Amino acid sequence: MPRFIFKLQSVLDQRVREERDQMLVVSELERERLALESRIRGCQQMMSDERHELTQTLGVGQRVDLQAVKMQAGASLRHNFDAQRAVLDLASVFKRLEAERAELVRVSARRKAVEMLRDQQREAFMKALERRETRELDEMSVLRHGRDKGQVA
Repeated sequence: MPRFIFKLQSVLDQRVREERDQMLVVSELERERLALESRIRGCQQMMSDERHELTQTLGVGQRVDLQAVKMQAGASLRHNFDAQRAVLDLASVFKRLEAERAELVRVSARRKAVEMLRDQQREAFMKALERRETRELDEMSVLRHGRDKGQVA
């Protein structure tokens, strides 16, 4: 039985590789996004902790250590600055991620187009094979019928 051979298999293989490479780019950006979001949450938690400590330090009826208050305020400002920088980095990552996802959609569509062509060609091949087999069976039936008629006479 003849086998179906897709003449554009190398093109399909290339498209699959392109799609896989693009998925890797998108996943790397996703990883970067998650790391930045985690960093922002960490900075927010640290700022909250610093505010809580400052509130405790400035509590009523307690002796105030101005050096400690100054250090806590500085630490809080540093965490705020780090969070703002991470937010700007995150915005940049979101922009790149959006562009790379659009590219992934484009690459996937190109791969699917070649797969659809392959499927259409395979279907046409199978139909042609089925027609040929039917034709051969019909021919054998006609020959057998002719042979049987020749033996009867």
